[in-house]
Amino acid sequence: MPAQQKKLIFCTAGVLSFACALGTAAAIGTQLWVRGTTLCTTGALLVNATGPELHKFIGEIQYGLFSGQRVRQCGLGGRPFQFSFFPDLLKIIPASIHVSVILFCTVLIVFALVGAGFFMFNAFGSPYETLHGPVGLYLWSFIACSCGCLIMILFSSEVKIHHLSEKIANFKEGTFTFKTHSEQFANSFWIILVCSLVQFLNALLIRFAGFEFPFSKSKDSGTITGAADLMY
Repeated sequence: MPAQQKKLIFCTAGVLSFACALGTAAAIGTQLWVRGTTLCTTGALLVNATGPELHKFIGEIQYGLFSGQRVRQCGLGGRPFQFSFFPDLLKIIPASIHVSVILFCTVLIVFALVGAGFFMFNAFGSPYETLHGPVGLYLWSFIACSCGCLIMILFSSEVKIHHLSEKIANFKEGTFTFKTHSEQFANSFWIILVCSLVQFLNALLIRFAGFEFPFSKSKDSGTITGAADLMY
């Protein structure tokens, strides 16, 4: 492949990797990871609410990795409530999983920036061996993509398996009990998915530029070596 086309491919991959780092950094600071509604089951059972009356007991909730907000509905109008994971909710959430999600987000940002730097270096500089060459480019992209996948898996398990929304909704609620009515992942969660796909796309761009995958060996070289061994 001509050098100009390789530069264009590396520049594109570098820009995508840098955009991935910025997107992940922006996603960490938002409260748009999960959106949902919660049903005040205690209030609904007290008045035997059904049909349209049930909407008076359905509140809203949204949260991110550090904080969130919910609107408490128990038949007397909405009452907003702000909360923070650290240190308010640390005792009721799966803290190890939650901290791991934040840690992998940080690692994703770091390696996306490192990958962007090396892509630009390979585009405009003279790449040298190992970590600055194609093996390094595959490595940074693989680590960033793996971190993105781990973030989605861990956060999904925290929300769905450990019922994170219900734990937040029932935080400091002594009389009323809340149950998750609806729940979906919001924009910031899908940004992580896009970043993972971008890193996978970068690996394909490296291959498209003409570089073999790391540790791959040509069949011809093995055949020639075997013939040479038979000769001697």
